[in-house]
Amino acid sequence: MRNPLRIARWSPYVVGAGIGLLSWATFYFMDKALGTSTSFVGAAECAVGLIAPEHVESSDYFLKEYGAKGGGFKPILDWQMALDIALVAGAFLAAWLGRDLQGAAAPSVWVERYGPSRIKRYAVAFAGGFVLLFGARMAGGCTSGHGISGGLQLAVSSWTFFVSMFIAGIAAAWLMFGFASRTNKEAAPHV
Repeated sequence: MRNPLRIARWSPYVVGAGIGLLSWATFYFMDKALGTSTSFVGAAECAVGLIAPEHVESSDYFLKEYGAKGGGFKPILDWQMALDIALVAGAFLAAWLGRDLQGAAAPSVWVERYGPSRIKRYAVAFAGGFVLLFGARMAGGCTSGHGISGGLQLAVSSWTFFVSMFIAGIAAAWLMFGFASRTNKEAAPHV
């Protein structure tokens, strides 16, 4: 039998079930929902606090999002920040073990449409991630907080965010890559 850690792409059903079990565990053991964007608020609070601590202490937003119940602020390296770091490390480890570290700066469909420029690809990816994170924070969560934890709790705001994110993603793909279907029968590359 093949080692499951060496598989380049896991079944989305297996991964989804694993995320569901992880969500149950975080609800049960920590009384918390999975989410990652609050870590960015904490990192911003820390960075701003180095330059203008009085602003952080007087900011209702920072106090609401990252203030501790007993006064002061939560530690920056909490379970959510550890989850963010583990997500990046785990993705790299999975790609390495699955021998899927291709080093490609962009998928072929991007290169065909916009050229091989890494700077352009990274700038667009960063801008898209920023807009998604900004919108998620405006909606009171993040893609994992709304899409996974909020969805499991059947929260209307989470389902609204998640459906809106998919509609916007499909519209953006059509705008960026056109409506024409691919001529070859190859599967679309994973980004």
